Parts: sequence; structure tokens; C-alpha cells
Amino acid sequence: MISDTDRFQRAIEQLDTANAQDPNRETWQGREYPKELLYARRMTDWLQSLEPDASEALRLAARAQHLRRWTIPRDRYPRDRPGYKRWRAELSKFHGDEAGRILDQVGYDPETIARVKGLIRKERLKSDPDSQTLEDVVCLVFLENHFAAFAREHDDDKLVEVLRKTWRKMSPRGHQAALELELSPRARDLVARALEASPPSSSGTRAGPGQ
Repeated sequence: MISDTDRFQRAIEQLDTANAQDPNRETWQGREYPKELLYARRMTDWLQSLEPDASEALRLAARAQHLRRWTIPRDRYPRDRPGYKRWRAELSKFHGDEAGRILDQVGYDPETIARVKGLIRKERLKSDPDSQTLEDVVCLVFLENHFAAFAREHDDDKLVEVLRKTWRKMSPRGHQAALELELSPRARDLVARALEASPPSSSGTRAGPGQ
């Protein structure tokens, strides 16, 4: 009989094996990684920092957040707001379904699989503590690891808008963690401008960077 610990480790291994197939590469600390594998590990690291006693379902959802994302590229859809929404909707379903398939293969029960899929799809954001924690982790990974590259492609007004929307999706705990990040001087200035224009809020709007 497979223990719960063994089952969890097998699930993580299978999720990582799937993400290791990403043809896109990212260099971090002098080493090259498959992009989505690195993203998944960053999600796990931030979750451990933010919520050390996270549930098993939440830990699995964090690891599977961008599962095989490269297979549904953004340029498959029109470069407008409706196209963006369609892309995000398909991704949300895809990531959940792919994670569910792997979890079923390693022996998870239907209830746990449904819970993981619901978290990946960010259901009941702001009313489900686990869903909110996952959203905080997504935003923190973006701010720490991807905002600098994103900022090179957009003007300051656009970046302030994105930061405001990102901030509104986060909890007070997420806000505190974000303020402690080691950001570049420009990024810190943009965050200050965003908060000045839109004070910290937990009202939650779903718009923001493509996470």
C-alpha cells in the first residue's frame, strides 16, 4: 500500500517531469532551467515561506499552477482583451485537467483531485483562504521574478496600472511580503506610485498580469 507521503512525492515528481519538457529556458543563478519547472519550484518555495503548514491540496495546486503552459501559447489568440480572456479561461481549465490526470494516476481520491482543480482555477477567491493564499503566491512570484522583464516592455503608466490591479488581488499578508521584496529602484518607485494612486485593498479584482 502506498503511503500518503509516497503518493505526494510521486505526484510532485510527475508534475515536475511534465514541466521539465518545456522547450523554453530561463537562467537563474547561473543555471539554465525549463521555464515552467523553475516557475513551479518558485511557487513551492513561496508557499512554504508564506504558509508552512499548507494543506496537501494547496501544495499540489501551487506546483501545478502553470502545468505544461507552453502548449497553449498566447499568440494563438487575438491580441485584444477578449482574446486574452479566452486564453486565460482555456489555460485555467487545461492546468486543472492536466493536474487531475496526474493525481488520478498516482492514486489520489476524487475529492482531493476536485479540490486541487478548484484551487488552480482560483474558485472562490477572497472567500476561500487556500485560494487566496495561492493568489498571493502567484503575485509574489510575478513581482519577484518576472516584473523586471515585464517592465522593460511597458511604459510607467501601464506598469502602475498593473501593479494596482495585482495589489488588489492580494491579502494583507501578501502585501506585507511584497513590500519586503528586494526590488530595483524603478520597481520600488512604481509600487509607491501604484499604492499612492490606489491604497491597499482586499476588494479583489481579477484583472492583472498574465499569471
